[in-house]
Formats: sequence, structure tokens, C-alpha cells
Amino acid sequence: MTIAFPPQTSSSPPGLQPEGWLRYLSFSLDHKVIGLQYMVAGFFFYLVGGALAGMIRVELVSPISDFISRETYNEVLTLHGTVMIFLWIVPVVNGAFGNYLIPFYVGARDMAFPRLNAVAFWLIPPAGFLLIASYFIAGAAQSGWTAYPPLSLTTPAAGQVVWILSVLLLGGSSIFGGINFIATVLKMRRPGLKLMQLPMYCWAMLGTSILVVLSTPVLAGTLVLLSFDIIAHTGFFNPALGGNAVVYQHLFWFYSHPAVYIMVLPAFGLVSEILPVHARKPLFGYTTMVYSILGIVFLGLIVWAHHMFTSATPPWMRLFFTIATAFIAVPTGIKFFNWLATLWGGKIALNSAMLFSCAFIIHFVFGGITGVALAQVPFDIHVHDTYFVVGHFHYVVYGGTVFVIFGSIYHWFPKFTGRMLNEDLGRFHFLITFIGFNLCFAPQHWLGLNGMPRRVAEYDPQFTLMNQISSVGALLMAVSTLPFLINVFWSAFSGRVAGDNPWNALTPEWLTSSPPPVENWKGEAPLVQHPYGYGVTPGQIDLGAATGREIWSSGQ
Repeated sequence: MTIAFPPQTSSSPPGLQPEGWLRYLSFSLDHKVIGLQYMVAGFFFYLVGGALAGMIRVELVSPISDFISRETYNEVLTLHGTVMIFLWIVPVVNGAFGNYLIPFYVGARDMAFPRLNAVAFWLIPPAGFLLIASYFIAGAAQSGWTAYPPLSLTTPAAGQVVWILSVLLLGGSSIFGGINFIATVLKMRRPGLKLMQLPMYCWAMLGTSILVVLSTPVLAGTLVLLSFDIIAHTGFFNPALGGNAVVYQHLFWFYSHPAVYIMVLPAFGLVSEILPVHARKPLFGYTTMVYSILGIVFLGLIVWAHHMFTSATPPWMRLFFTIATAFIAVPTGIKFFNWLATLWGGKIALNSAMLFSCAFIIHFVFGGITGVALAQVPFDIHVHDTYFVVGHFHYVVYGGTVFVIFGSIYHWFPKFTGRMLNEDLGRFHFLITFIGFNLCFAPQHWLGLNGMPRRVAEYDPQFTLMNQISSVGALLMAVSTLPFLINVFWSAFSGRVAGDNPWNALTPEWLTSSPPPVENWKGEAPLVQHPYGYGVTPGQIDLGAATGREIWSSGQ
């Protein structure tokens, strides 16, 4: 079922619309402008969150608290986690690339609800600046990004309330975006385009949006109740007043474990768009990839309590969530082998986009293996709240999303600007990032196995060397940002002109000019039924019905 394209996406006559770079400071309704607004704002907050991470790693160079106070360390730790998740990864992998690409992929002129789309973005900057300002004005929250009571009830109230308000605004932005993506994918497809002919990123964003719409309101309601406990001294989660802090954990993790997939599923979709182009191969196992996304969406909603094995959970609950968590590795494993099969025998171009994408596969597999280990109750009890969990989490979230974000920027930068990024700088950026990331987070697994707790500013001196190695890796990651920024700014103005389709890709966004016109195409949108048909004669196979082996064998 389809609906007609909106005839005009602007809110005012064309002559009154800002031109040039001023468009990106306006309340634009163009999905492409909004996508780049998300990206620039997200990268600004990435720099903020990275600076906070640098403060953490400098503090942990020595086993005593000698760089910042323990209270300030708690504030920095809380802000770092909140900024990186809610202001960098979620807005960029969902809002930035989703807004830019989804209308192209479904053959639409814009998102289903352009004004709601703009509102979703413009909730983010005030929420972010409110959160950062709390550090300088009210004293930032000190209870970590999880805000567990009773700790969040005993730390300074003003900073915690500002934190809650900021996260509520960001949650509202996510819900608005999720509703928009669902409506766009299901209702805005051009006539003749079937669901099983959509690029994989559409399926990833559809699954992600379902998770957002189902789980984010639970977090919002939980934080409202927590704010009542802080401001009005109610007893929802306060044990001293008859409340139950474990109920908060259940409600929080009902959102926050799906939040991992809200960050990672779009990354899965982006990688599935990059690999076929630079390997010149059809995406292996399209149908299984679709169903694995849907399986992850379902299972992702019923595994939250594996974060709570040390919270007096009864044995039957531990058993259920252990089994459910083990099962979710199956659809994830399907994707891994499909990506390998896509690369196998392909004409692989080892450019920056491909290097970051391949590194993502390596990191996410390692993070997935440690995740399966953490799903086992005896092991989890041993390493719970240690640096093993920190290492695992960053391999999944940074290695599984930030590497994809960088790879996606290298892939779609010609579409955004009409110019190519410098590949030498791009490979240098990849090399330093890859070395720095693994140097930073691999040693943290050893630290956790040997008993170093997370979220502490002081630690046993026996852990000094490994923490220093980890801090050197963090320094390399910080330095790696410089060649990337130089590359982006230099290439945007002086880079080699890309042409409309420098990768000879088949997905719809490359079948128009680079950068695209306001309503994406001059004339009717193209009907792309085989977005991964490299080496496939048009009409030879039906991607919706063919198995992965049939698609593969039809390629070059």
C-alpha cells in the first residue's frame, strides 16, 4: 500500500528558504538537510564525549586520584556514557543516515512526516547543551548513565534532575524519529517496490524503530517516577520509603538492552550496504538477513535481566534469560557468515569504507563472544561490575557502531558533498583508530578477569601497567580524530570531484546527482528491484524469493 508523494517539502516559498550553509541552521524540512544536521551535531557531541573519556583515562594512568577528585570523576563518567550513547551513536546511526537514505531507498521525496522529523532533530541540541551545562552550573549527575537508585537518590539532586530532563527530551526525539521511519518504510514506497526488494538498511531501520517505539516510553516513565522520588520524596524506588530499587533495574534494562540493538542494528544495515558495493558481489542471503533482523528485534525485548544476575534474581529467571541471551547469538551469527560469504570471491577494494567495515566485523564478533560468556550466570557473577564488562561493552558499541559510522562517512561523503575524501588520510585514520581502539579496550578484559572494578577513580597498584597501556590506546584514538577532521574539511572544499556515482553502486541514492536536488530526483523516482544485483542480469532472480546460494551463484 502506498500514498502519494508530498508535492512540496519546504515550509515556506522557495524564495524565503535559506541558501547555502545557512540551510543547516534553519528549521528545514528537507530530509537530507536534517540528516546532515544530525551528523554534524552528533560529531560535535562525539568530541565532547571523547574529551570526557580522555579525562577518565588520564585519571586512571595512576592508581590514586590525582588528576580530578573522586566526585568529579563520577560526574565525568556519567556525562561520558550519556553523551556517547544518547547524543552521538543513536542520533547518527539512526537520525543522520536514516534521514538521509531511507527516502531514497523507498523512492520517496521526503519522510512521511517532515515537520515531525525537524522537531525530532531540534530536540537534540537543547537536550545536549542542558546536559553539558549541568557540569558547570548545577553539578552534573554522579550516578552513572544507568542512574541506579538509591545512588541516584543520594547524589546532588539538581544535577540528577537535569540529567533526567535531558534524557527525556532525547527519548522524545527517538520516539518521533521511530514513528516517522516506520511510516516511511511501510507507507511511502513508490508503486511497484516490494518490501523484500528494499535495501537492507530499510529493514534494519524498521526493526530499530519498532524497538524504539516499544521500549523508549518505558524508560521515560521510569525516569519520571525517579524524578518524583528525588523532588517530591515519593517511594517508588527508595527502599527507605518502602520502594524497590530492583524494579527500577527491570524497567531501565527493558529499554537499555534493546538500546544496544537500537545502536547496532542500523550499523548492521549500513555495513550490508557498503560490503556489496566494494566487493562487487550481491549481498549473500538477503532473505535470511531480513529474518535475522526480525529475530533480533523479538529476542532483544526478552533478554534484559541478564544485566541483573547479581540483583537477587531467582534461579528460574536466571535460567530463562541465560537461554534467551544465548539464542540471540543465532541471528547475529547468521549475519556474520552472510557478510563473510558476501566478501568471499569478491573483487574487494581495500578503501577506507571497506577497512572500517571489515574491522567492525572483527570487533563485533569478539564482543559477541564475550557477550555469550557474560550470559552464563557463574561467569557473569565473577566479572559483574568489573572492567571485563567495560571492555565487552566498548567492543560491541564502539567497535560495532563507531567504526561503521566512519566507514559510512567515507562511503557516502561523495553523495553528501559531490567530492571524494582523500584515501591516504582515510587509511591513516583507520590504522591509528584500529590500533588505538584495540590497545585501549583489549587489556580491560584482563583487568576485569583479575578483579578490577569499573567506575572507580582509584585502584590496586597491580593494575597500573594495564591501565597505562589502555590510556595510551585512548590517546591514539583521540589523535586519530585529527586526520579525519582535516580530511573532511579539506575535501569538502578542495577534494576531487566525485561525479554522481563514483562507486558504480546500484542502490537508489546513487541514481541521482551528487549532491541530490531538493526532492531527490528530477522527474520520477527510479524503481530499483535488485539493489545488490552486481553481476546479475536484470530480472534473472527475485531477491525476495531467492536463497542466498542462488543470489551468490548468479553473481560474477
